[in-house]
Order: sequence, then structure tokens, then C-alpha cells
Amino acid sequence: MDSDRDLLPEGLEDRLPRDAAAAARVTRAVLDVLDSHGYDRVQPPTIEFEKSMASRMAGVQPRRMFRFVDPASLRTLALRSDMTVQVGRIAATALAQQARPLRLCYAGQVVTIKGDGLDPTRERLQLGAELIGSDSVAAAGEVLAVALEALAAAGARGVSVDFTLPDLVDTLAAKTLPLDADKVESVRRELDAKDAGGLVAAGGAAYLPLLSAIGPFDAAIEKLAAFDTGGALASRIAALRQIAARVAGQARLTLDPSERHGFEYQSWFGFTIYAEDVPGALGRGGSYAILGAGSETEPAIGFSLYPDTLIDALAASEPARDTLFLPLGHDAEVAARLRAIGWRTVAALCDACEPVALGCTHRLDGEEVVAV
Repeated sequence: MDSDRDLLPEGLEDRLPRDAAAAARVTRAVLDVLDSHGYDRVQPPTIEFEKSMASRMAGVQPRRMFRFVDPASLRTLALRSDMTVQVGRIAATALAQQARPLRLCYAGQVVTIKGDGLDPTRERLQLGAELIGSDSVAAAGEVLAVALEALAAAGARGVSVDFTLPDLVDTLAAKTLPLDADKVESVRRELDAKDAGGLVAAGGAAYLPLLSAIGPFDAAIEKLAAFDTGGALASRIAALRQIAARVAGQARLTLDPSERHGFEYQSWFGFTIYAEDVPGALGRGGSYAILGAGSETEPAIGFSLYPDTLIDALAASEPARDTLFLPLGHDAEVAARLRAIGWRTVAALCDACEPVALGCTHRLDGEEVVAV
């Protein structure tokens, strides 16, 4: 007996009817909000040449991708682990001549070789939007506001946003708090880990005050401003204040200026989104640069949502849908009228079909709908 033929690989799972329905509703709600703000949907392929996906944006990690040789071209292909890079390719090639800023959105599955940290999940739904051609404060404010509106429409509640400055160490090390080139990465790593002892050992003692500029936005931004005596962060601090003002009241705002996890290719601005009763981060976003057809780069800003945990929470809390049983010999025109006003119907195929067994809450009796 083949006892493991029905097993799925670690980190992969089926979505059963209720979860699949919740996933469809969340996807549709998010895409409808993005469309209403002028973001056009694109659908890149699931598989591309590895070189294209690995070189379009700095910080992309090919080692997280499933890779294999294409028997047609004999070149290495990769299964996408992030749709953002694919949208960047589309913007830089097929849509290179479109007016900027270019607003694009997407929805699809992404796959990685292994999960993230303690989460074994290797396939996730990714929904998102990219505003290409600008990474200004106005662009950042729009992208974050649209992300929050989309999540509210999808059913997320108690949303919070954590701001960060991904290039913080590079900015300070360049002038205000100089670091040897070989120490920048270790200082960045220890700040991200919030390890004061490790930070000192790495030669970053001057960066210790950044570990206290963390928490509720209003208090943390004041601590960051007090730390920035040289003014190297003045423009970024002003930008964070403007973005926070744009979304005030839509979410609880916090600041962790040295956070780097999940911001491998972001530049001056990044954010992480969380929601009540949903474990882990619900999404991330920020500013970045796209490599064009030549060596030129183009600024962009966007966000990606990974709503699987939200979908699980919504599916678990939603009541079963009303479903109408249609007996043998029912009036097809009556059934069509009921579907037109929102009823979901299940038709009997034989005398043995029973409404309750088929998950129906009502039955059609002539032209009347009757609870079962």
C-alpha cells in the first residue's frame, strides 16, 4: 500500500471550500480598492529566467527560489518567490514608455524553498501595488493610505503600522557617525537584533541611542529627532511626520528606525503592517529602485500583503452561507430569479438528494423559499 501518496510537501496545503471562498473575497476586496485608486492589474508568469528575477532589484535573494534548467533554452529558470520584482520588469520593459508615475497591482501565489523563521509555510498568496516613477513623500503617503483602505475592505481590524528607515546606518555612517566599510554590515545587523552589547562590540557604540527610539510613533520620532544632532536624518524625520499625518486615525503607528528584517531591497522608507487577531506581519512596503533596460535605475514605492493568516481568521469566524435546495422538477425560471437576487442554489440530481446532507439551509417549495 502506498501510504504517502496523498501527502503534501512540508509548508504546502490545500484550501478547502470555506477558506478558498474567503481567499477569493479578500483578493477581490483588495483588488477593487486598488482599481478604484487607478492601479492597473498585471499578471506575470509563475516562472521566469533566474537572471531576470535576481538582477532587477538590489537585495533579491535567489537562494530562496526553486531553480531548475529549462529544457528549451538550457538556461536556469526560477519559480517566483516575490511578484514585486516581476512588476518591476514589466514597468522597465513592456511599459517603459508609459507616463509616470505608473500604478500597477497584482495578485498571485509565490513559493520559497523554505519558510520564514518558525513559520514553515512555503507557498503564500501575495497581493500588492507598486507606484513606479516616484518615491516621494506624497507617493509614500498614497501607497500606505491605499494599503490601509484595502485591508479594511478585506476585513482586517485593529491595524497597526511600524515605520522604519532601511538605509539608516548607511546614511549616518557616510558622514555624521562614520564607520569603516567593514563594520557597516555588522552594526546594521546588531541594531536590527536590538543587541546593545553586540552593537558596542561591533564598533557602533555611537548608535546605541537608536535602540531607545522605538515604540509609539509620536514619542519615538521625538527621540530620533533628539538623536539627530547633525541633521543627517532631518529630511527623513520630516517625511515620516508627513506620512504619519496622512494616515492618522486609520491605524496605530509605531516607529523602529533600525528594523531591517524583510527590507532587503527598500531604500529610505519602509513599513510593516499588523492586524488584530492575525499572527505575524500582514504585509510590508517601502521605497526601492528598479533597474531599467540599461544601467539606469527608476525610483518606486509599493507594498505587498500576505493575507493567508487573515483569510484563516475570517474563514473560521464567518457563518455558513445560506444555500437554497432545488428539488427535482423545480421551476428553472424561479430559480434563476432567486440567483439573480443573491441566492446560492444546489439542484437535486436524484430522488436520494437531501437538502441538509448537501449543506442547504433552505429549500424551494414551488415559488416559495422555506427554511429546512
